[in-house]
Amino acid sequence: MLAATFFFALMNVCIKKISHIPPMEVVFFRCFVSMVCCFAIIFYDKLDWKGSNRWMLIARGVAGTTAVYTFFVTLQHMPLAPAVTIQYTSPIFTTLIAILILKENVKPIQYLFFAMSFLGVIMVKGFDARINIWFLLLGLFSAFSSAIAYNLVRSLKEKEHPIVVVLHFQLVGTLVGFVGCFFDWKMPQGMDWVYLLLTGILTQLGQTNLTKALQTERVAITSSLNYLGILYALIFGVMFFSESYTITIITGISFVVGGVLLNIIFGKKDQAIAATDE
Repeated sequence: MLAATFFFALMNVCIKKISHIPPMEVVFFRCFVSMVCCFAIIFYDKLDWKGSNRWMLIARGVAGTTAVYTFFVTLQHMPLAPAVTIQYTSPIFTTLIAILILKENVKPIQYLFFAMSFLGVIMVKGFDARINIWFLLLGLFSAFSSAIAYNLVRSLKEKEHPIVVVLHFQLVGTLVGFVGCFFDWKMPQGMDWVYLLLTGILTQLGQTNLTKALQTERVAITSSLNYLGILYALIFGVMFFSESYTITIITGISFVVGGVLLNIIFGKKDQAIAATDE
C-alpha cells in the first residue's frame, strides 16, 4: 500500500504538469497505457481476462473511473496538496461502507482516530481562498467513489486475479475517456506526451500494488494508509510547484499521521485476535 501511494503521488505530479489538457483526455491516456500493460501481463501469465464476476468487475471500473475523472478535475483546479488532501478523506467513507456491506468490525476507539485524521485533513486544507466550493464538493464525491471502488475490490478477494481486476478498471476508463475526447480534445505537445505516458505507467504500478493490498488486508487498515500520500503531496508541492505551507498545515500533518498510526496499531491488534479465533 505504501508503494501504491508513492506511485500515485508521482502520477499526481504528472497530471498537475499537464493541467492544460482536458481531464477526460488524461483519463483516456492514463487508462489506455495501463490497459496495454495489463493485457501484456495477462497474456504472459495465460490468465482469463474476462474474469468470472463480470458485473462486479464492471461496477468496480465505473466507480474507479468516476473517482479518477472527478479527482483529475479538482487536481487541475486546486493546488496539489489541498486537492490530494480532500481525496484522502476516502478511507472514512471506505470504513463506513465496509461496515455496512462487508460487515467488518471496527472498534469504537478507531472512530476517534479517524476523526483525528480527518481533523488533520481539514487543518491541512485550511481556509485557502483558491479553493472553490464546487471543486471541494467534487473532490469529496471523488473520495466517496473511491471508497465504493475499494470495497468492490475487497469483495473480489480470492475471486479474481488482481491484474484482471485492474484491467476492467482500465477498460471502462479507456472506453469512457475515448468517448469524452470527442467532446473535449486538445492535441498534446512536446513533454505532454511524456507526462501522459508516465501517468499510465505509474497508474499500472499503483493499481497493481493497491489491488494486492486491498485483497490481503482488511479494508479499514489498508485504506487508512492512504493518508500517508498527503506527505508526498506536500513534499512534491514544494519541489515541483513552489507551494508553501503554514504552521497550521504542519500541525494538521501531525494529526493525520498520528491518527493513521494509532488506527493501524489497534486494527492490527484486532486482526491478530480474529486470526487466533479462527
